[in-house]
Amino acid sequence: MTRSHAFTGSPFEAQFGFARAVRDGRRIVVAGTGPVEDDGSSTQGDAAAQAERCFVLMLRAIEELGGTAEDVVRTRMLLTDPADQEAVGAVHARFFGKARPAATMAGVAWLCRPEWKVEIEAEALIAPS
Repeated sequence: MTRSHAFTGSPFEAQFGFARAVRDGRRIVVAGTGPVEDDGSSTQGDAAAQAERCFVLMLRAIEELGGTAEDVVRTRMLLTDPADQEAVGAVHARFFGKARPAATMAGVAWLCRPEWKVEIEAEALIAPS
C-alpha cells in the first residue's frame, strides 16, 4: 500500500509542514492534535470541551484513512494543568472505552497556543483484510 495522508485544515499543517495523520500499510499515526475549529480559531471552553474537539478531529482523519475508533491502539494526552486529568480522561473513555488503547497522560508547560489546555496524539492499527 502507498503511504496516504489526511489533513484537517489546521493552519499549523501548512505552516509547519505536516499532515494530521499518515497511513502506511496497516498503521495510522495521528500527529499532536490541538483544539482547532474549522475556521482556524481555538475551541472555547474547558479542557473537556477541547479534548472532545481533538478527538473529533483525530477520528475524522483516522476514518478518512480507513480506520475507526476501535482500531486505536495508543493515545497520548498532553495537559497544561494536572487538575484537568479526570475531565479529559472521561472524554477519552467515551471515545475509546471499547478499544481500550494504551494511553499516556502527561503534564506540559505549554502548547502551541496559550489558550490550549490539551493536545492529543493517537496511533491506530487496521485489522488485516
